[in-house]
Amino acid sequence: MNVLLLGATGLTGRHCLEGLLALPEVSRVTTVTRQPLDHHHPKLKAVVADFEHLESVAGHFEVDALVCCLGTTLKQAGSRQRFRRVDHDYCLHAAKLGRARGAKAFLLMSAVGASRRSPVFYNRVKGQIEDAIAALGYPQFSIYQPGLLLGERQQHRRGEAALATVMPTLNRLMVGPLSAYRGIESSCVAQAMVNEVRTLDPAALKQADPQVVIRRHEDILALACAAPLVD
Repeated sequence: MNVLLLGATGLTGRHCLEGLLALPEVSRVTTVTRQPLDHHHPKLKAVVADFEHLESVAGHFEVDALVCCLGTTLKQAGSRQRFRRVDHDYCLHAAKLGRARGAKAFLLMSAVGASRRSPVFYNRVKGQIEDAIAALGYPQFSIYQPGLLLGERQQHRRGEAALATVMPTLNRLMVGPLSAYRGIESSCVAQAMVNEVRTLDPAALKQADPQVVIRRHEDILALACAAPLVD
């Protein structure tokens, strides 16, 4: 199986890259990044591209599955327009390129609370990209909606760091419908995504009707524990 990974330098994407490269079921992992990737592996094809012109590397999107961990924050983006450009437009362009070249599965990192009807701009954009990719008709479209992602980021976020320190206590208080908002380790989300890739059958998906699966906190934990990553 050939897999393309977007967002390989991010918090969850870094873990996904390691896990995908370790899977014996995956023969090649292609990454598309804006800057050269500081990583080397026999199965890795690292592509540097301008995300404003992804069509220039369209040939690399001829894969079985795409894993998208691409995203930013409003603060990092600097404006709502720029945020939407990254979290919506770039992701959708990549999804279209993959689908046009026969990709059969798309795994998207979204966020809990995503809805195109949300009054919250961040959640609304996340909901809009979910709907847009669903309309492309991927035989397998899995949407990951974790709560606060925990882990060591390359760029420090003071607010998230403070929240992470009290998250274990908050998690215990979040029961019922609120459990979907519990904090979760980014490595756990990545493990779930990698384990899902492991189960994909491109030949079977080629004949399958489009399916959309939404994975929230409990589902992500269960999938992450379904099978350990290869050491």
